[in-house]
Amino acid sequence: MTVRLIDGMRVLAPQYDGFILDLWGVVHDGTAPVPGVLDCMERLLGAGKRLVLLSNAPRRSDDVVRRIARIGVPQRLYHGVMSSGEEAWQSLKHRNEPFYAALGSRCLQIGSDRDLEMREGLNLTFVDTPAEADFILNTGPAEWEDTIETYAPVFRTALAQGLPMVCANPDLVVIHDGKPALCAGALAEEYERLGGRVRWHGKPYPSVYDSCLGLLGISDKRRILAIGDSLRTDIAGAAGAAIDSLLIAGGVHAAEFGEGGAIDLNRVAAAIASSGTGPIGVMPRFVW
Repeated sequence: MTVRLIDGMRVLAPQYDGFILDLWGVVHDGTAPVPGVLDCMERLLGAGKRLVLLSNAPRRSDDVVRRIARIGVPQRLYHGVMSSGEEAWQSLKHRNEPFYAALGSRCLQIGSDRDLEMREGLNLTFVDTPAEADFILNTGPAEWEDTIETYAPVFRTALAQGLPMVCANPDLVVIHDGKPALCAGALAEEYERLGGRVRWHGKPYPSVYDSCLGLLGISDKRRILAIGDSLRTDIAGAAGAAIDSLLIAGGVHAAEFGEGGAIDLNRVAAAIASSGTGPIGVMPRFVW
């Protein structure tokens, strides 16, 4: 297959009215905006486009807004934010589906101190061990250096008790300060592999895109482009929602797609073919 290499959003902007932007790997790297991104967002807004941020962050949307503002992404550059954590929180709060209606009230949270805001406003009792819990809320490893093996003892007890898990971030890995780190999705995938029951939230699952479409306010999906760096979540999720997508090569797949910052289109094409997705093209970084 042939992959279209696109060198800037100025080429694509006339074709679309709204853009769904991934955060980590597209807009920022966990510590700062990716060079050129803020200028690109300014230019899209100046052209009358609507921008919505869709993140697999295991935290509520308002928390995401505050966090990205602290690392230099101002709220004036986008029209709304949706996160996997927000969707998970809403489900835990309202319990409108059978999986959630059946959950108890005693929750073991697997996560870091960064994710404790997810507890606020929920009528839950948070416990310290799986032996005390009715279910697990998985927001990710407690420490950046944690491995799957770190959680093996917790999983053994949880599986023996048949505890269901809510996964508030389906990402497997993220690049944090230039190094890969596990995400909640890697833990949930292992728990599922061992026989546990998991309810997933965020990309690539369709329900989170419905929320984004509401924030965009654009009825014609042909005028919407989703931009992300993960074939498994961003690009597959857009395909499932019948939305065009653009793959950013400089994020989570950077080492796979090339060396020294150069993109090997043959590698990109092979990865896209293996994923079964069909982005309209690939761009090194989200720039104008």
